[in-house]
Amino acid sequence: MMKWIDMPPVWLLGALCLAWVQKTHFGYGLGFGPVVADLLGGLLVGGGIILMALAFYEMRRHRTTVIPHQEADRLVTSGIFKRSRNPIYLGDSMILLGMILYWDAVLALPLVPIFVWVIERRFITPEEDRLRRKFRAAFARYERDVRRWV
Repeated sequence: MMKWIDMPPVWLLGALCLAWVQKTHFGYGLGFGPVVADLLGGLLVGGGIILMALAFYEMRRHRTTVIPHQEADRLVTSGIFKRSRNPIYLGDSMILLGMILYWDAVLALPLVPIFVWVIERRFITPEEDRLRRKFRAAFARYERDVRRWV
């Protein structure tokens, strides 16, 4: 049960809930400005969803798992994975930042680097360690050529 709770979407949902609570109960009259924040927030959320969809498509096309705690059958280096080793986590971060901007939750901005830190520690580092052990030379080349985030 715990391995299904310790998943990136659950961490994202928790961060979104904290941002919403901050916006709803502790706004203190702070804001980014209505038009720019709404537009940028919407673009970030939309971009995050597109990134995630492209990554899911590519992983399904290669018939490997998208679940972080499972062993990958193949090393996916095509499609969106040519640009980022972690497009799903990048999409999660973009959605969080986009919603913070959209909600005008100024005081929730520190949640973004905290979320990135948690994701790196809980998911990215263990995933990359498993990939490094399983795909040795191929992963070393991939790691050298493609950045972790962007």
